[in-house]
Amino acid sequence: MLKIGITGQKGFIGTHLYNTLGLQPDTFERITFERSFFEDNNALDTFVSSCDVVVHLAAMNRHNNPEVIFETNIELVQKLIDSMERTQSTPHVLFSSSSQEERDNLYGKSKKEGRTLFQDWAYKNNAIFTGMVIPNVFGPFGHPYYNSVVATFAHQIAHNETPKIDIDGNLKLIYVGELVSQIIEKIKMKTAEPLCTIKHTAEAKVSELLALLKSYKRIYQEKGEIPTLSTTFELNLFNTFRCYMDIENHFPVPFTQHTDPRGSFVEIIRLGVGGQVSFSTTVPGITRGNHYHTRKIERFAVIKGKALIQLRKIGTDEVFNFYLDGDTPAYVDMPIWYTHNIKNIGDDILYTNFWINEPYNPDDADTYFEEV
Repeated sequence: MLKIGITGQKGFIGTHLYNTLGLQPDTFERITFERSFFEDNNALDTFVSSCDVVVHLAAMNRHNNPEVIFETNIELVQKLIDSMERTQSTPHVLFSSSSQEERDNLYGKSKKEGRTLFQDWAYKNNAIFTGMVIPNVFGPFGHPYYNSVVATFAHQIAHNETPKIDIDGNLKLIYVGELVSQIIEKIKMKTAEPLCTIKHTAEAKVSELLALLKSYKRIYQEKGEIPTLSTTFELNLFNTFRCYMDIENHFPVPFTQHTDPRGSFVEIIRLGVGGQVSFSTTVPGITRGNHYHTRKIERFAVIKGKALIQLRKIGTDEVFNFYLDGDTPAYVDMPIWYTHNIKNIGDDILYTNFWINEPYNPDDADTYFEEV
């Protein structure tokens, strides 16, 4: 079993890498890292000496003074190297550099120089080093106005703000889940790659990103429809957008009932993608679910009975509670990386309709169990 530590564990990429490694507990052991370790040599030494692999993601991306960015990023690299030398540790080090390495800015220069410092350390100590030059990364839970233009636009659009395009450039992008998969593959390979260019998986102009995100708000957030998702990139962008919505206050969404003397008719979902539709009955007091998905889109629609649907983002403690009643049918959609369940809190059988955007495949279920 490989013991892996991640500096910047609570950052955007770090959170996704940490959580994804947790899906393979028989292969990886996660060594906890805190930012305060950089100010405490003993804590940093204990961390470093406990790791077979160190993924160095901690960095400063933005500051009013570019010199502070440069000095901070170099200092973090040097502290890590000093700790490895003090403890005579030679973990496999993976470093996240940036495609801005060759640009004339101090952030890019800090990344290039940091990569060179690690490369020199690895050569001197006969250690394995992987220096990853990474394109623009997007995905759920990135910080608006900090991590990426996608995070900023998604947050603004979902909260009825007006995004502004400064330069309509062409962006080379990689989804955070795709990047994490490549990092884990390189951890498993244990091969030295001092300069490793991570290829982008999508390319789009800023205006094209904005148009797609606006369409997701119009079609999904406002109308409750699942848009047409023609590519993996569009699926990833849509799942990213969903996580910037005000989930706690958006759900449950009431259905429109058409009632006449014969009874009532309710349209449960209108969608531009396929998938699998099913329904369940649940006896009083029973809870279903307590699992999460990393890519699937899923809708729970209560059509008869009383239910409590709960959601909790992986790695957090806050639980969203949604109460639904078949007398006023409504639905809740499951964001990715949110563990969820549904409980019959009534006295009668609960009837629930489920839709998910891909048929169940036991060999690739994308279903991970964790109590809400």
